[in-house]
Amino acid sequence: QVQLVESGGGLVQAGGSLRLSCAASGNIISMNSPGWYRQAPGQQRELVARITSDGTSTYADSVRGRFTISRDNAKNTVYLQMNSLKPVDTGVYYCNADIVARSFSELRSFRDQWGQGTQVTVSS
Repeated sequence: QVQLVESGGGLVQAGGSLRLSCAASGNIISMNSPGWYRQAPGQQRELVARITSDGTSTYADSVRGRFTISRDNAKNTVYLQMNSLKPVDTGVYYCNADIVARSFSELRSFRDQWGQGTQVTVSS
């Protein structure tokens, strides 16, 4: 069994910064194309940023230049550095990844895994 656990959310004033972390656990071999999504109240979940195995990153237009996604493969962790935060960035932030893990001496693929989410609130 694998698990993604987000942390680092909280309440911050507009213009401030937060750093989110997403740690994978459970005999992880690799995290493939992990990404961060967010869901504002009454809105659909949207992709914020994604990073490939070779470090190539993509961003939503609304966060490009303010947010930076990175990964530490040795720690099976993905980060989202969020700067110049705006009230419109408020929402629950979720980590998503396809994971390969070892289970009973076999490699198993766990596709489309989600964390439980971490709340980010930006006050004006």
